Amino acid sequence: MTFSELQLHPDVLAGLEAIGFENPTPIQEQAIPSIIEGKDIIGCAQTGTGKTAAFLLPLMHKICAEGVEDDHVNSIIICPTRELAIQIDQQLQGLSYFTGVSSIAIYGGGSGDTFTQEKKALSEGAHIIVGTPGKLISHLNLGYVNVKSLKNLVLDEADRMLDMGFMDDIKKIISFLPKERQNLLFSATMPPKIRNLAKEILKDPIEVNISISKPAERVTQVAVLAHDHQKIETIKHLLRYNDVPSLIIFASRKIKVREIAKALQREGMNAKDISSDLEQNTREEILREFKNKKLPILVATDVISRGIDVDNIDMVINYDAPNDPEDYIHRIGRTARAATEGEAVTFINEEDMYKFSRIEQMMEQEVRKIQPPADLGPGPEYNPKSRGSNPRGGRKPFRKGKRK
Repeated sequence: MTFSELQLHPDVLAGLEAIGFENPTPIQEQAIPSIIEGKDIIGCAQTGTGKTAAFLLPLMHKICAEGVEDDHVNSIIICPTRELAIQIDQQLQGLSYFTGVSSIAIYGGGSGDTFTQEKKALSEGAHIIVGTPGKLISHLNLGYVNVKSLKNLVLDEADRMLDMGFMDDIKKIISFLPKERQNLLFSATMPPKIRNLAKEILKDPIEVNISISKPAERVTQVAVLAHDHQKIETIKHLLRYNDVPSLIIFASRKIKVREIAKALQREGMNAKDISSDLEQNTREEILREFKNKKLPILVATDVISRGIDVDNIDMVINYDAPNDPEDYIHRIGRTARAATEGEAVTFINEEDMYKFSRIEQMMEQEVRKIQPPADLGPGPEYNPKSRGSNPRGGRKPFRKGKRK
């Protein structure tokens, strides 16, 4: 199927053609027709499958069909982080080049001039508003936001927003909106709490489910059984003997992110860390360097696991196994995007073995497990029931040599 077969507005098709997009992904093919028909949607698909365009394209189509001259707030898209808000708005600007559809991203950390621009867009009209919950509430509470003509509400990365405690904020925002509207809920996972939210705000929704809780097929996964003191040295070994032009290292704690980046910098490697502690301008600059291939190694917390849109990432390293199995999918989903191949390496210490066994159960597949490089000594022996024992043993270690 091609995008033209979805009967999108000619101006929307012109934008797709200009950037070389011809064929919709499965989530786009299944969701776009129902959204155009005005149906509420629950869309569930893993990272990198095109969820964003699955709701942006039909929203733009309907705005163009109604006439872009009517410059009011037509749609509000709520997402969990400023990085994702920026990413969605950038994608929207690219897709809407020939349409005249206006948009603005609204998130915390801006200047006084930014606030003025946001206020003008929310009061006088921008077709599509992309914002984080807290910042949207700040504007709504001040009373000047004009949502009388709003027709669409989109909750993107709904599972992440609930994990971050935004349920009350979402309900607060909805209380300001017209009761008659189209609701689109997109999520990478569909736990019970998401279904409960959907029951509260959606009306007879159409469900679209694409590869729930499964990693991309082109990701080669491996788990390294390593004690904590072996992890950094194993990363150095990986980078010393493998060609990895673009790498993200995920760690669960901000202090660990800084330590990893500094350790790699001491080895002369070009690495930078990013977390919620950094100023917004600094975070944006680091992400820009990484996206433009000027920065080969990015060390990050989960704050950006769903908010970075970068193709051709060669490898993802999980310094520690995430607590939530779904976070594992999102972390390794940063690689093997857009039909490319990638590698995902996860370190498992004694405390992480049970967590990793839950990840394997969710994926319904077993990940190959290996030992650290031989000169670092043996790591722990894998025991999926272990939550902190300290057995030592050995399996096949890393081999030196260039990656094929």
